[in-house]
Amino acid sequence: MATPRLCMSIREIASSLQNGVLSSSDLLSFCIRQIKATKSLNVFITVTEKEAEDLAIQSDVRIKNGSTKGLLDGIPVAFKDNFNTKGTRTSCGSHMLANYYPTYNATVVQKLLNEGAIMMGKTNMDEFAMGALGSDTGGSTRNPAAQCGIIGLKPTYGLLSRYGLIPLVNSMDVPGILTKTVDDAGLLLNVLAGHDPKDSTTVLDPFCPVNISEEPNISGVHVAVPEEYYCPGMSSEIVETWKEIADLLERGGAKVTNVSMPHTQYSISCYSVLNCCEVASNFARYDGIEYGHRATNESSTESLYATTRHEGFNEVVRGRILAGNYFLLRRNYDKYFQKALKVRRLIHNDFLRVFEKGVNVILTPVTLTDSPPYSLWKLKDNRQQSSIEDYCTQPANMAGVPAVSFPCKLSSQQLPISLQLMAPCFQEQTLLTVVKWIEQRLDFPLLDLQL
Repeated sequence: MATPRLCMSIREIASSLQNGVLSSSDLLSFCIRQIKATKSLNVFITVTEKEAEDLAIQSDVRIKNGSTKGLLDGIPVAFKDNFNTKGTRTSCGSHMLANYYPTYNATVVQKLLNEGAIMMGKTNMDEFAMGALGSDTGGSTRNPAAQCGIIGLKPTYGLLSRYGLIPLVNSMDVPGILTKTVDDAGLLLNVLAGHDPKDSTTVLDPFCPVNISEEPNISGVHVAVPEEYYCPGMSSEIVETWKEIADLLERGGAKVTNVSMPHTQYSISCYSVLNCCEVASNFARYDGIEYGHRATNESSTESLYATTRHEGFNEVVRGRILAGNYFLLRRNYDKYFQKALKVRRLIHNDFLRVFEKGVNVILTPVTLTDSPPYSLWKLKDNRQQSSIEDYCTQPANMAGVPAVSFPCKLSSQQLPISLQLMAPCFQEQTLLTVVKWIEQRLDFPLLDLQL
């Protein structure tokens, strides 16, 4: 049997499995070794090694008998720890849900398992996803993907089911996809997309699977470059890469024009208000009565509630709940919440106006710099980090449009520099086709480590 390599795409691994070059059991063992070798990084909250080994053996039997479940049969996957997984702890990286074992799978989890994918475990995250790290509320798929040099896809709001995704901000949360290549992103999108009767926010129209050509053509594609996405603090390397990719697209036959999206600058402030308001509403369920952490202070109902929430939530979560309840007070409702909703509509209208001019995709940076060292990162608090890291990614969530981050080159520090493309709702086909064209010409080096 051949030895797996970290640079292999899902399609390459699937082909090797089907051809008998690799076995699912050997592939899983390789992945488990990588997890154990990097344990100090605290990447996984839960590793389901024994369960995964049993599933890998079953997959090998199916492949040998020619009765595979689907293209993902035998492929190991990991889920962010805010997706419900039946019988496997789902903690949201919190003390509040430290011992929560769901009785059902999230729809997107179940769809992958139905295709034969093998769950290795649940990955770490900021408590209740309140920061830049997999489901995408303001950039939490695209930002880490950009810093790791991989593809990060945020599909159109409503294209993927949120059923079983423990909510942060219902009106913006979208299950995200992180893969090494754009082809793999398209493959997973085709498995995960579609209406779910358990989620009323999923669209009813049938999903047309994306089909990315091996020889994509961008002739005539209209690319917009919004001037407002250039902001203070953006490094010269990011700006240079932005211009290089715009020039590359233009040489390839695309039409590149500058556009204005004037309300971009208000997106972070608007998001801060709406995020806190929805958090305050969503997190009222964590009271120590029905599920989750329960404090021992039962001197009164009020004391039980207060102590449970103080012990169960960290400072960032408590701060957002407090701010949200303040914004939603009767005397503040119109001043903050209603005004934020109106600003959100203006941001959405910026996208509509650009797309109505015949624009197919919008090209922007993802982050303002390459990945900063931890010594600098920790100098800023959660709010400051969000205002910096989410500036370019957050508007897509406000408008509900699809967006994808893709790696372009290495910085002077030998760290990935990525850019972002956004498209009209449900135009993932166009979005991924353009990224595929760019991917073929940049030949960005895929991660290839043997630990």
